Amino acid sequence: MTTATLREPRSEKVAVVNEVSEQLQSSSAAILTEYRGLKVKELEELRRGLSAAGGDYKIYKNTLVKRAANANGLESLVPLLEGPTGIAFVDGDLAQVAKALREFAKTHPSLVIKGGVVGQSFVNAKQTAALADMPSREQLYSMFAGALAAPMVQFAGLIKAVPQKFAYALSALIQSKEGGKSGDQ
Repeated sequence: MTTATLREPRSEKVAVVNEVSEQLQSSSAAILTEYRGLKVKELEELRRGLSAAGGDYKIYKNTLVKRAANANGLESLVPLLEGPTGIAFVDGDLAQVAKALREFAKTHPSLVIKGGVVGQSFVNAKQTAALADMPSREQLYSMFAGALAAPMVQFAGLIKAVPQKFAYALSALIQSKEGGKSGDQ
């Protein structure tokens, strides 16, 4: 009975490590925060805001997250796992999730952004703040489309100008010929 009692928590811990590992692998990014001093109601508000932005905020034991980070080759996260740590897993637009965290932190200074990973690359707190200043995915698409459209618009203008200029030149030539004929008579 003692052996079974000892194994149950261990299998639960293994399940949590596996869950965190899967989240780290399937997410495009993970941003770690310290939430010391936040109330349950405030954490629920944070979760709702992040969910709307394409993120998922989870809280796990640091020792279990350390195991998952090491198992996924993300040893750079281990020093950030001190104190009460929450993880915002990003499935949507990274810039939107970073903005949502920054906006929440403005009204709730207890939330401190520590850093995280984007893909397999470590980002510190300052770099994470810079992510919040990036344009959203939709804005980037719009900028890209505008950049693609500008040369096409210029090209269309050039194509339109060639026949117009030819027509003007032809008209001027005809008028000069007609003017020369009326002067001969």
